[in-house]
Amino acid sequence: MRKILLLCITIIIITALMNSNVYSKNITLPTSVTNEGTPIKGGILKVGIVKDEPFQGVFLAELYENRYDAAIMSYASNAIFEMDGDFLINDEGIASMIVDQEENKVTITIREGVRWSDGEPLKIEDLILPYEIIAHPDYTGVRYDTEFKNIIGVEEYHEGKAKTISGIRKIDERTLEIRFKKLSPAIFSGGDGLWTYAAPSHQLKGIPVKKLIESDAVRKNPVTLGPFKFHKIVPGESVQFVKNPYYWKGEPKLDGVFVEVVPSSSVSVAIGAGKYDIVSGFTATKWPEIQKFNNIDILGRPELYYSYLGFKLGKWDPKKREVVTDLNSTPVGDQALRQAMGYALDVEAVCEVLFFNFRQRANSLIPPAFKTYHDAMLKGYTYNPEKAKKILDKAGYIDIDGDGFREDTKGNKLEIKFATMAGDTIQDEIAAYYLQNWRDVGLNVTLTTGRPIEVNAFYDKVEADDPEIHVFMAAWGTGTNPSPAGLYGKSDAFNFSRFTSDFLEETIQKIDSPEAFDQSYRAEQFRIWQQYMEEQAPVIPLQFSYEIVPVNKRVKHYSIDFDNPTELHEIELLAKEPIKSK
Repeated sequence: MRKILLLCITIIIITALMNSNVYSKNITLPTSVTNEGTPIKGGILKVGIVKDEPFQGVFLAELYENRYDAAIMSYASNAIFEMDGDFLINDEGIASMIVDQEENKVTITIREGVRWSDGEPLKIEDLILPYEIIAHPDYTGVRYDTEFKNIIGVEEYHEGKAKTISGIRKIDERTLEIRFKKLSPAIFSGGDGLWTYAAPSHQLKGIPVKKLIESDAVRKNPVTLGPFKFHKIVPGESVQFVKNPYYWKGEPKLDGVFVEVVPSSSVSVAIGAGKYDIVSGFTATKWPEIQKFNNIDILGRPELYYSYLGFKLGKWDPKKREVVTDLNSTPVGDQALRQAMGYALDVEAVCEVLFFNFRQRANSLIPPAFKTYHDAMLKGYTYNPEKAKKILDKAGYIDIDGDGFREDTKGNKLEIKFATMAGDTIQDEIAAYYLQNWRDVGLNVTLTTGRPIEVNAFYDKVEADDPEIHVFMAAWGTGTNPSPAGLYGKSDAFNFSRFTSDFLEETIQKIDSPEAFDQSYRAEQFRIWQQYMEEQAPVIPLQFSYEIVPVNKRVKHYSIDFDNPTELHEIELLAKEPIKSK
């Protein structure tokens, strides 16, 4: 029965491909919209976040670990810097900075009169506290990484050898100085260990670091700097924000924002029924369902995102807080096997048929939005099952017993466990199709636990290096800093493949080195890194994504343009409730 189901999915893909000329190869959507009419006073913006499980609800920048909590927090952000359209820090935020390359230091100055959502003034101590949280010996989060250790004194503080971080110094009530072991261009994108958020020391200071993640200050009543403040949280389901009267840019025009989780299965119906003003996380697989709605405008832009296939090649050592690569401990330790598995996947068909070309096969671990650093010349792992078979034959993976599946190079049965997140039916179809792709080249790949895994449990298993996971499919939102530090370094907890090497470490360091202030040098190191990762294949990029944002016509103006995005406190509404489609 299972083989018949997989065959049917394959036929669906092939049939759709034969008729795929109805879909444009170069789909682009507007990045902004303005609707005619006189705005009402106040009102509640209704936002849907597409998610098939409850959100975790970790509302502190130093501790959260997924994009859903980040999306919710964006309405009450504690960010102290603002960035321009090139993702570089400018002087228009709560804080500005001066970079001294010769002295390897940054001087940060905060604006006068900035207050937290409870009325308390922003202090330099609020900029220092995040560093003390992340570097604390009891910190169990993922942000104490390669980049963070670049701050002088952080490692001594983390190891309990010092009571303060020697490289961080309060100059006066508005000025902070941070000294680094080295500086690179990454500093201008919030890299090199620079932390770009404040934390309310008057609320958090007395809470032990190991208890922070379960505290009311993080889960129930966070104090924030953004245009809106938390008012009511229904765990896992919704958040009601009200305007922050102390917002430093001025009083928001809205009375508040209501954000709730909406299942992917019902999001299109909800959009047509006028339940939401803005929907984030809308998947391109639902594109045909909303195309004809006349109550919305559909905006889009390339995402700072890529999905990938990751191979488990070692473990995370929690004591040393570093990656330990052990290629002999896993059935996917052979580079040739990983390469063959990449060539076996028909990512192109999935992008075209199921995502209507709003996604494209990724050739690199750097999204094309980073034009200077993305290596467009890389071919990546294009769909080539015959090449995959030849690689496997040459490496010694042969079907010895005639059951249709290849044994390993020693003649033993080879079963590869593949973990993927549960989602809508399309996601399940993609996983099934990829399993069939691998079977087509003779590889016995089966699902970990026998089915797709709920997203929170999935990441728990991946982070814990569950021995039942050999290969997994996930995605990264890169943020504004393209550097691989933080994701692929030896000291990076986010390095889920657990792959490291001397060459990899050296190359990452060169990307974020003083020499990298020479843009051509940095671009060359990025090129070397991308080529090395393609060759070694510890992680194989799958798709680049195009973000789709449905916006209800009662929103006066909204822009997602990187150069000129809408300020949240400026959003206005044209009616008391979202408009329904006719």
